[in-house]
Amino acid sequence: MKSPTHLKTEGLLQDPKAMLLELAGHHLLGELLPLAVQRLAANPNVALARIWLKLPTPPTDCEHCRFATECPNRSSCLHLVASCGSSIADKSADWSKLDGQFKRFPLGVRKVGRIASTGQALEVSDVETDQEWIAEPKWIKKERIRSFAGHPLVHRGEVLGVLGLFARTKPGPTCFEWFRMITDHLAAAISNARMLDEIAALKSRLEIENEYLREEVEVNTSFGDLIGASPAMNTVTRQIELVANTDSTVLILGESGTGKEVVAREIHRCSRRAARPLIKVNCAAIPRELYESEFFGHTKGSFTGAVRDRVGRFELADGGTLFLDEIGEVPLDMQAKLLRVLQEGELERIGEERTRKVNVRILAATNRNLRAEAEAGRFRQDLYYRLSVFPLELPPLRKRLEDVPLLAEHFLKRFARQVGQAKIKLTLANLQDLQRYDWPGNVRELQHELERACIVSERGKLKFDHLRASTSPSEPIPTNAEAEHILTDAELRDFEARNIAAALKRSDGKIYGDDGAAKLLGMKPTTLVSRIKALKIHTSP
Repeated sequence: MKSPTHLKTEGLLQDPKAMLLELAGHHLLGELLPLAVQRLAANPNVALARIWLKLPTPPTDCEHCRFATECPNRSSCLHLVASCGSSIADKSADWSKLDGQFKRFPLGVRKVGRIASTGQALEVSDVETDQEWIAEPKWIKKERIRSFAGHPLVHRGEVLGVLGLFARTKPGPTCFEWFRMITDHLAAAISNARMLDEIAALKSRLEIENEYLREEVEVNTSFGDLIGASPAMNTVTRQIELVANTDSTVLILGESGTGKEVVAREIHRCSRRAARPLIKVNCAAIPRELYESEFFGHTKGSFTGAVRDRVGRFELADGGTLFLDEIGEVPLDMQAKLLRVLQEGELERIGEERTRKVNVRILAATNRNLRAEAEAGRFRQDLYYRLSVFPLELPPLRKRLEDVPLLAEHFLKRFARQVGQAKIKLTLANLQDLQRYDWPGNVRELQHELERACIVSERGKLKFDHLRASTSPSEPIPTNAEAEHILTDAELRDFEARNIAAALKRSDGKIYGDDGAAKLLGMKPTTLVSRIKALKIHTSP
């Protein structure tokens, strides 16, 4: 038998060797597939050349498919990705379009679907003697189709798709053999192009992640590692150990400056996703009109100012962790879209119809009382319950003052290096000043206070005079004789009942909302209801 290089062809294929060489020089699917069908359809004897490929994601509009009733499970099908040909019955027909009745074939359905499911070619030399495969007899007659070849695109045992050729003449003795050779080369080229596309996508993703991480290093506002040996911090550490290795959503609660981002970083570091990035979104810093773009991304030209495609933070965190800081600041209309992504793991970029799957673990943080916000209608209750699978509350610094020396030593080492000084030591008087202060700004305030003290220190001596002044009482401490009257438990309860009754009277008996009694008293509405019942207070105005 002659080798393929000595084969001669006639009828359907013109210079197949040149075509194979040309295909080998293209490595992008967007160029490779149209080129293949254009070269096949360049022969006037070829009416139509088409390529269908299996796509990784299932279709989303099966109800519009011609073969919907024949589709076994609507999970996988062939999609038309390249088409070229010319009609002799309708000169205005454009056969390069990728729509129409045959833009999709479910696997195993009709001849094209069966070629893909079985991996076996279909070669019909004369349609007049074999009409079983014909789906549109009128079209075959009108376009004078004489032969058909359908070959699976197989690479390393995997069927990638189907290449179909409709011709107006019978094939020559070697046409089908050359056609098989072309499909083999095309399948290998498609596989290589897909790998190159994947490599390019991974490279682009790594560049985006590196850019994000560089920004994080430059604008790092964390307080360092999780530091503290107090009982309150030991409880936090145990909670982190319990939840870190799961994929559960964690809602980190605490006052501003308590180190919620540090806890999020620690949870991510101890999780199974530590090899993937931790992506941070400060929800309070995003303009209202840019929330959707920031979260889900957009395509070029989707709105004014969208000069290029942009990957959203959810896609950027795919496989890793997304930290939503100040989650309470997200607008109500955006919360519904956010909830869908959290529940379904699916999103669409602005200006794009394609649905993308993401696998992201969510860590959220807020200094608000989200339960009260949800009860007041300022935060979606369903989103609150979705976020608060594992609530983790951070204690304020004033409730763990025993950790102040450890935190102070940590910050002083860093600041001493930054200002170029030798190691600065804290004296006992310094520690007493620091531990006497209430720290309303928590760890962030302590960090900034120590940085200021390092800058103005003389010969390595730190001074906290203004802290001492702010903690000193403005009036002399009363002696025992001058001390106020101490209330008994019954008197204290009576005082509390009268205070609650006064708040109810001012709010006309309303408990919830901004003008409710709970807001006046600075407590949760549910707590106030419990107190009213316990103290047997009448709530009618």
